[in-house]
Amino acid sequence: MRKCIYLAPLILAACAGGNEPSRLTERQAARLETALQGKVAGEPVSCVNRNSAASLTAISDSVLLYRVSGRLIYRNDLIGACTGLARGDTLIVKTYGTQYCRGDMARSADLVTGSITGGCALGSFTPYRTPGR
Repeated sequence: MRKCIYLAPLILAACAGGNEPSRLTERQAARLETALQGKVAGEPVSCVNRNSAASLTAISDSVLLYRVSGRLIYRNDLIGACTGLARGDTLIVKTYGTQYCRGDMARSADLVTGSITGGCALGSFTPYRTPGR
């Protein structure tokens, strides 16, 4: 029992690391830069409306893009990492209501094998918009 008490601060410290900027490979950084090219970052928001026409793309195991339109993309830096997203695993998000919100729990899954490959939570959503013409 004493070991659990000593491990608790270490576990909490590991979870707190979710706010650090995600490290991307060169290829991932290039994909991110290309997707956000010409767009300007806005203030992060806690929730965004789920939109059936929007697409969710994994840049890495810890960075997602939620494309609402050609003019608006949200970047989400996950809290933790859903291992396997970078190689094509599927993200499964448990939401409440009609929005994706910071803190919503998510899992990554390999649909071929049927196994869960990781667990994470959504972070804040930073909007990137094409400036008005």
